[in-house]
Amino acid sequence: MTESNATDPKPILLDVPRFEQPDDVTCGPTCLAQVYRFFGSERTLTDVIRETRRNADGGTLAVYLGISALKNRFRATIYPYSLQVFDPTWRELGISSTIEKLCQRKELVRSPKLRQAIGAYITYLQEGGRLRFDELTRDLLVGLLQGGQPILTGLSATYLYRTPREYNNQYDDIRGDPAGHFVVICGYYPKSDKFVIRDPSTHSPFSRSGKYSVPAERLIPAILLGEVTYDAVLLVLSPR
Repeated sequence: MTESNATDPKPILLDVPRFEQPDDVTCGPTCLAQVYRFFGSERTLTDVIRETRRNADGGTLAVYLGISALKNRFRATIYPYSLQVFDPTWRELGISSTIEKLCQRKELVRSPKLRQAIGAYITYLQEGGRLRFDELTRDLLVGLLQGGQPILTGLSATYLYRTPREYNNQYDDIRGDPAGHFVVICGYYPKSDKFVIRDPSTHSPFSRSGKYSVPAERLIPAILLGEVTYDAVLLVLSPR
């Protein structure tokens, strides 16, 4: 072994199973089922989908996944990066003050979907969910993985895949809107600076098997651009 190989940092690889989402709108609960299985839970994908709240369009939000995990006796921590829900000045507030701020905002916003998202965060905190406002960096992601914690994240599939926007579930760069998606981050290759992804979609341009690696410089902006669909967020679970 050469000296350079001896000092190279080792990859982090968590053995997260990959399930295929059964339709176009169940990526969130499918990712949640992947994380459950990693921690040894035998809950079926059908059960996880059934017990996860959905939006009017059939999709879900990371906070709904967090609420579902709390009901299944997991600890849940959300790292939120959505400025539509959280104001940057709230990062030092306690739980009760954050809930009060969210209640006030919920009464004033006009968007029904945003109002529902804010209400869900209120429920999440009341049920014992935790928030952390750490900066979204490579070191944060690597540190969580080193702690043996897969990261369920909501992000912009449009940016991650570099595909056209979507209109009625079809690619349409003119009429389309950015598409949100959920994946699980489960590893990191330090030498190439790439994160390992378990993607429940069968339409990923990177891999039909849903297992691929993506550069940090692509993944981190994709997560932040999840703001467009209210899901610029990391969700980290651990068994009670």
